[in-house]
Amino acid sequence: MKFIDEAKIEVAAGKGGNGAVSFRREKFVPRGGPDGGDGGRGGSVFALADENVNTLVEYRFVKRYQAKNGEKGHGSDRYGAGAEDVVLHMPVGTVIRDVDTDETVADLTHHGQRVCLAKGGKGGLGNIHFKSSVNRAPKQATPGEAGEVRTLQLELKVLADVGLLGMPNAGKSTLIRAVSAARPKVADYPFTTLHPNLGVVRMDENTSFVMADIPGLIEGAAEGAGLGHRFLKHLSRTGLLLHVVDLAPFDETANPAAEALAIIDELRKYDEELYDKPRWLVLNKIDMLDEAVAEARTADFLAQIGWDYPAPDDRFGFDMHTPRLFTVSALTHQGTQELVRQISLYLSEKKRLEAEWAADAEEAAAGFEAVQPKTDTAVFKAE
Repeated sequence: MKFIDEAKIEVAAGKGGNGAVSFRREKFVPRGGPDGGDGGRGGSVFALADENVNTLVEYRFVKRYQAKNGEKGHGSDRYGAGAEDVVLHMPVGTVIRDVDTDETVADLTHHGQRVCLAKGGKGGLGNIHFKSSVNRAPKQATPGEAGEVRTLQLELKVLADVGLLGMPNAGKSTLIRAVSAARPKVADYPFTTLHPNLGVVRMDENTSFVMADIPGLIEGAAEGAGLGHRFLKHLSRTGLLLHVVDLAPFDETANPAAEALAIIDELRKYDEELYDKPRWLVLNKIDMLDEAVAEARTADFLAQIGWDYPAPDDRFGFDMHTPRLFTVSALTHQGTQELVRQISLYLSEKKRLEAEWAADAEEAAAGFEAVQPKTDTAVFKAE
């Protein structure tokens, strides 16, 4: 199914039922008094994060979702029935914004999360609420309140631990095929990938992570050139970026270093926070080069982009503060196992640090002195 990541819908909650004006009419109760009940509440509209839903395609075809109105009140002190709520199942990772106010209504980040999008109106009051010592036969009741009506923009941001970025035809789709069970289309022309692909990389029975592949970027992507700019938002939730570079382009006049610097510049233009995310370099397609040529091209590439980082020092635990460099062949799987091993170590260390930060925050909230660990991360800054 085609990946649908945006939709606009209108949600309308139900109106509350009107209160009733009624009096007791019983043979042996000549002055029975008022007995009009309240109206029932209108139905509300809720969003429910569902891990079994993968796209927003349903909301491209049905644009309006209306909850039913509450039932009006009745005599004999009978209240009207409340209307059933409408529940919209949406993918985990959906961001919901109000079109009119630009307010973020909800960010569905975990399975089972439930958020009210439009609240149903309250039922009106029956005349039993208006009796008093001086008004023993009230004939007034209140109407039910109107339900909320909202126009909402739905935007799906995929939830992945690792995101791939790079020029078209850099080999990102081949890489995700090599390390996961995902099977995106692969071909020898640019923009083969037209929508994001997710793959689960499983290390063992208890360890895995999710990798996301988006369409390739080109220079000017931040201003809308190419396809990748529409999907850069999906990288904003990832914990680590892999910058995949084609070290053996078909066009001999192409300059991989210049293209890599252009991609980094596009990241900065699009979102400074995305630019500051931890980012590692993956030089791909070394199977197409002789060993000596591959070494020479790698050295030349690193010199052009200004790579002057030392090798990470993992003697005292995983070094998260130094960017890493990998030379791989996604086609022959050369170097891919080491790549995923290092990613798994990075994510494990990141999870450990986050647990420490959470514990420190809890301790600080309880009135104890918190000691925060160092928060630097490995980011390749090409100037």
